[in-house]
Amino acid sequence: MRNGNVASADDWRSVLEPVVARYRTRKIKRYFRGDAAFADPEIYPFLEAEDYLYAIRLPANPVSYREIQHLMTRPVGRPPAKPIVQYHDFTYQAATWDKARRVVAKVEWHQDELFPRVGFLVTNLGGGAARVTWFYNGRGTAEQCIKEGKVALNWTRLSCHDFVDNQVRLQLFALAYNLGNFLRRLALPTSVKHWTLTTLRDKLIKIGAKVIHHARQVVFQLAEVTIPRGLFAAILRRIERLRLLAPAPT
Repeated sequence: MRNGNVASADDWRSVLEPVVARYRTRKIKRYFRGDAAFADPEIYPFLEAEDYLYAIRLPANPVSYREIQHLMTRPVGRPPAKPIVQYHDFTYQAATWDKARRVVAKVEWHQDELFPRVGFLVTNLGGGAARVTWFYNGRGTAEQCIKEGKVALNWTRLSCHDFVDNQVRLQLFALAYNLGNFLRRLALPTSVKHWTLTTLRDKLIKIGAKVIHHARQVVFQLAEVTIPRGLFAAILRRIERLRLLAPAPT
């Protein structure tokens, strides 16, 4: 965790280096995508030396705008409801970079908007500019998960005085999110797989029950207002199938 008055990529080495070290010996393709806070001239050679393919948002400047000047004229005719999207890529080297790198530009013309929406990415990915942009847009999925965690678990409620204490609390929130997401992905039937974690918490985890004790058993009577009996039984069966198989006797 960092102070609230610094950039999100401040002291990025303490965040990235442990993650990179964890996967360094694995025979897998490694990718990185980051917002404009990670447009740091030291990050690019670091990722390249570790064989990472990356796409990082690049802040706009007059030089990058000159490269797409031919795309800045509004298309002729009535704007369609669907945005008009144009791509361009070029080689660029900032004064602080050790070498020139590929930059991908995306220009979007939206209905009822006078000026286009323009974005730049610095990347070492191959393929067309649209493919690179599609890869970068995967950040949106991760951000939706972060937003869901904030809403469902209130994991920004970090009221401790020390960073270390708040880091532990945040890790516990992340663990709770992962457990809830595992339940949603692996145990929910198709009809309710679209549930958010908030819905899952309110309808399944926090469901009210009446406990009845008998001599040989304890009965939980659950209300079927939100979770019908058949659906609840299906979830329990799916959870049962997730149990680790006992090792065969030797």
